Order: sequence, then structure tokens, then C-alpha cells
Amino acid sequence: MSSDGTGGHGPREGGYKPSELEAKWQGRWDELGTNGFTRDALQTAENRYYQLMMFPYPSAEGLHVGNIYAFTGADVHGRFQRLTGKQVFEPIGFDAFGIHSENFALKQGIHPMDLIPSNVANFTRQLRRIGGMFDWEHAVDTTDPDYYRWTQWIFIQLFNAGLAVRKEAPVNWCPSCMTVLANEQVIAGRCERCETPVEQRRIAQWFFRITEYAQRLLDNLDGLDWSETTKKAQLNWIGRSEGATLRFPILPADHREEGDDGGTGSLESKVSTDAPVIEVFTTRPDTVFGATYMVLSPEHPLVDEVTDAAQADAVTAYREQAAAKDLVARQKVEKTKTGVHTGGYCLNPATGQSIPIWVADYVLMEYGTGAIMAVPGHDQRDFDFAEAMGLPIVRVVMGEEAGSRVGVGTEAPLSEAYAGDGVMVNSGQFDGLAVADAKPAISAWLAESGRGETKVNYRLHDWCISRQRYWGPPIPIIHCEACGPVAVPEADLPVVLPRVEDFKPDDSGVSPLARVEEWYQVDCPHCAAPARRETDVSDTFLDSSWYFLRYPSTDYHD
Repeated sequence: MSSDGTGGHGPREGGYKPSELEAKWQGRWDELGTNGFTRDALQTAENRYYQLMMFPYPSAEGLHVGNIYAFTGADVHGRFQRLTGKQVFEPIGFDAFGIHSENFALKQGIHPMDLIPSNVANFTRQLRRIGGMFDWEHAVDTTDPDYYRWTQWIFIQLFNAGLAVRKEAPVNWCPSCMTVLANEQVIAGRCERCETPVEQRRIAQWFFRITEYAQRLLDNLDGLDWSETTKKAQLNWIGRSEGATLRFPILPADHREEGDDGGTGSLESKVSTDAPVIEVFTTRPDTVFGATYMVLSPEHPLVDEVTDAAQADAVTAYREQAAAKDLVARQKVEKTKTGVHTGGYCLNPATGQSIPIWVADYVLMEYGTGAIMAVPGHDQRDFDFAEAMGLPIVRVVMGEEAGSRVGVGTEAPLSEAYAGDGVMVNSGQFDGLAVADAKPAISAWLAESGRGETKVNYRLHDWCISRQRYWGPPIPIIHCEACGPVAVPEADLPVVLPRVEDFKPDDSGVSPLARVEEWYQVDCPHCAAPARRETDVSDTFLDSSWYFLRYPSTDYHD
């Protein structure tokens, strides 16, 4: 054993002293500009390699071990690329706007304009100490007006192209964080940040119309250097569906008695050509003869129109109950089915029979048209609902196996929904057709009478980018009574976030910026009439959607 009692493994004089040695060489790298690029060098470098990594939220006092874990792996890869002879550009920055940072400021009782810069400074110190080959000459901070000026510029380009629109929509609302949540931010019906039960509200929001690019996103998947698992997830997220839009005319009140069909087609004559219709999108137009009831989302705009006086109180109570649930919980297949009959009826365009219109929370306004034709014989959710509510179940597709069994006829009761292939039954002139042939045939037949047409639909939804919080870039829109929403002139960018001492959100669903009258009252850029700034701010995901473009352009201001 050595005299120092370490068994020969103790520190030796002149050995490795991390704090001294690393500080020495990190200082040397800074002196030589080893990891940095000048503006000209970045533009003229040959054999370039852009080593892009995530940038951290400075929503705590310092980095956590997960940050270091991720940055170390990325940095090692960048160093490997440098050893192969590439000139590696490895920038870093701070995703400093957003609810994470604002909530931390509220928790600390410090204004985010004071707290977040100090956090960024500490994060910078820590990142420098780990010795990553970061190019600090091109660092970005999303709270810097020179950065979010371009976030606002991107918004204006999309607005001018008709791709940024304001519309009312059902959203998940956290009553504790007092803001909108994406579906991905709701876990088991609770806010992922504070675990408060989430409710639903309808709020006017700004959306980017990414659905306009759904097919292009699908078409470009094959050319991406992504794993097959990731491509499949993206494919399912976009969710292309081929089917048909079908129209079910709403029956007038004096022809709403269930079963008042008087034979196929007799009710058709009772429906005026300009009668309101309920549109549905379905991937199974072949099953329309089995649609025995209609279901509207509680938020559907036709609910009031189809509800009769006797059912009005029950429908109102049910809609209030549905509004207290989050959108994720409402989509669960295994949950107990609930609903209420509106007292209204519509016409099945295939059978000519009246079918009852229900309201149920398993139908969401943001999916499809917010209405479904319920085919309980061939959809398990509809089957469960029909069983619970005592609604008719009709078989219109007979599978080969069922058809070959003795005693199983077209009228035999179903014990569960049949979702397989087969031939059409109980479907008028289409009986005997294979499902694959019946889909286009029935769609074309309904199209002849103006009751349907083939359509491609997508699961992808427009991107909601507005938030009713304080800590974010103001959305660069001015609302004028005469001109409508008007983009802030580009020459007036950035619209700088003002310092607001009372930045805590409230339950009104309105941004704290709406309390600052001297900030939001402006003149319309078009007609000079008194107008009002948009008081919502954009979500942090918009800030971080383009940061990879700002890193190499931090030297440019136009």
C-alpha cells in the first residue's frame, strides 16, 4: 500500500486537474476561434457539415443531466465529422419563450424579463464549461427582438398567403395554467405540467393551414433519410383516408316521427331542395344502408337547429357535461358511451327512411365534419352505443364465413359489429356486390342525386399557434372594424413585447396583454381608423420551428 493510503491509485502531483486543464484549452479555443465561423468563413467554407442539435429551454436555474446527455452525444458526432476533414458548424441557442419559462418565473415570483436573461447567462456558463465545440458567435435567443422579428415576419408571409387564419375551435384548457393545451400535452385527462384536470372550451385561435400540404407531406416521405418506424408514425399522423362525403337532409318538425317513412322515397318528397343537411365523411359509403341513426358532436353548429323543445334542457345539460371533458378522454374507445336524443330526425339518402339525430361526446367537432352516420352493424363504437341506447342494428355486409353457416341469414342478430370484408345485403339494388365494388357504386349513385361525392380526407389538423399567455412574441396583427385583421407593416417589425408587471394569466381565456390599453390601442395601417392589436402571443413551437435557419444568418438583419 502506498504511503498516502490509496493503494497506489491516489492523485499524483502534476496529474490531471480538470478545472485547470479544461479552462486552459477552452480559453485557447476561444482565442483561436477554433469552433467559430466569421460571416465570410461560414459562406465560403468547403466540405461543410451542419451539426444541428436541440436547444434548451432556460426554464430552470440550470441545465439538467438530460441536457448534458443529449449535447454530449451530438458533440461527439460533430467531432467525428471534423476528424473526417469536414468543416463543422455546431451552433447553440436558447428556446427561451413559452409557458415553461413563464411558469418558472411565476413560481419564483420574478418577472421573466429579469429571470430568463439570468438563466440564459447561467446556461451559457455551464455549456461553455462542458467544452462542447459550440459556435458562440452564432448563438440565438428566441426572446431577442432581433430573433422574433423574423418569427413575426414568417407569420405575416403566411397570413398574406391565406395560410394563417383565425377561427373558433374546441380546445383543451388547463384551468391551472390558464392556457390552451395540445392533445399531446394532456395525459389521462390531466395537464402534463401541473396534473390539473383539463376541460374543453371554444376559443378563437390563430391556425396555420398545414392541411393544405397534407398530400405533399405524404409524397415526400419516401425521399427522407428517416427510419421506417418514424416514417410510419408520420404516415399515421397525416392519416390519408379515401371515402365519400354524404348528405343527410334534416327533416322538418312535422315529419320527424321515427318510422314515418311510408316506404322508401316517400319522405324524399317532403324535403325541400334548400333544406339544411348534415354532412358526414365516411370511408365506408358501402354501409350507408345500415346507418340507423346520426350522431353530432356536442359542438356541432346544427345541434340547436335539430333539437326540439321537449329535448332542449337535456341537450343543453349534456353539452355542458361534454365541455368539462378534455378532447383526449372523449376519444377513448373503451369508455362508457353516453349521449342524448335531440328529438330531431334526418333522412337516410340511401333508404329514404328517417333516422334519429343524437348528440354524443365520442364524436369530435375537429375530426371530419363533426358528425357521423352511425352504422352499428359494422362499427364497434356505434354498436356499443346502439346497444346502450336501444337503437336498431342492421347487417348490410355478410362475410363469407357467416354466410356459409347454417341458420345465419341477413336478418340474424349480430353479437358484435362485423368490420370484415364480404358482400352487400339489405342494400337494395346493390345486394350481392363485393364491398370493394359497392363503395364506388354507391358513392356514384348518391352523387347522381346530389347526396354525396367521393373525397379524400386527412387526419392531420391545422396547427393552432396562438396562446393566451404573456411570455411569447406578440402576433403581428391589428384588428380593424372596417378592414378586418390587418398585418403589421414589415417596416414596423418587430412588435416588441412590452413589460407588463401583472403578467399572471387568469381564467378569462384572454391574454394578459389585453390589460395594457396603451399598448394594444393603435391606428389601422390601411385606413388609419382606431384599431386594436392582437393580444395573443405565438406558441414556443413556432419560435423553434425555424431556429436552424437563423443560426447561419445571425449576421444578417434584412
